[in-house]
Amino acid sequence: MDWQACAVLEPLRTVTATRYVDALREGGSLPGLVEADDLGMYVTKFRGAGQGEGALVAEVLAGELARALGLLVPELVVVDVAPELGHAEPDPEIQELIAASPGPNLGMDFLPGALPFTLPADPPIEPALAADIVWFDALVTNVDRTHRNPNLLLWHGRTWLIDHGAAFFRQHGDRALAQTAHDSVPMLAEHVLLPFAGPIEEADERLAGPALAAVGQAVALVPEAWLGANPASRRGDLAAFLAQRLAAPRSFVEEIRRARA
Repeated sequence: MDWQACAVLEPLRTVTATRYVDALREGGSLPGLVEADDLGMYVTKFRGAGQGEGALVAEVLAGELARALGLLVPELVVVDVAPELGHAEPDPEIQELIAASPGPNLGMDFLPGALPFTLPADPPIEPALAADIVWFDALVTNVDRTHRNPNLLLWHGRTWLIDHGAAFFRQHGDRALAQTAHDSVPMLAEHVLLPFAGPIEEADERLAGPALAAVGQAVALVPEAWLGANPASRRGDLAAFLAQRLAAPRSFVEEIRRARA
């Protein structure tokens, strides 16, 4: 998979954090709501949090792949953070987190008034959309779309996908990610949308080709600052992982069938 062919794409927008507004304590990574110099508000994940820069890599790669497949994901930006941003914060945990996260961090456009996804869904989610989301999550090995934590928002009557830091979770192990491409995906049976999903085979027909075509673009969009000492090698590993998962026959499609049975 030649991600370098897509390197001429426009990178993610970069904004500068001007104010830390509030901590969002629902997740373990302690994201925060940050105001930026473009007057936008961004849910920001910090590179100094628990899973480090790997979680930010997963956010961009999964988020931009989802967008390429027609799924709704809020705009992702790079949020430049100065350590001084935390000086006014009374919470020492937040002070330490900001101090440990200078430079580029990951921001997701804040959707004002968005509601968390609940069951029964109102309006009901379309079976084809539910199948597409289940298929996508299995592709990127996202284990964090359960009843306990759907990571879905309803905004203006449409379903938006958020928080993909748990995708590609095996990148935190001791093997190259590509070596895990055919390992099984845990927790598929607990996916919040699996009971409402239409035929997975039809989702596979819709999405496999566009997903493969979008891999290089999505990999190229990951900021180099989060890719360690050898960014080119890391990008190659991410691209190879996805290319192998998308090669027919796709084992994760059979895994979804078994999970829903």
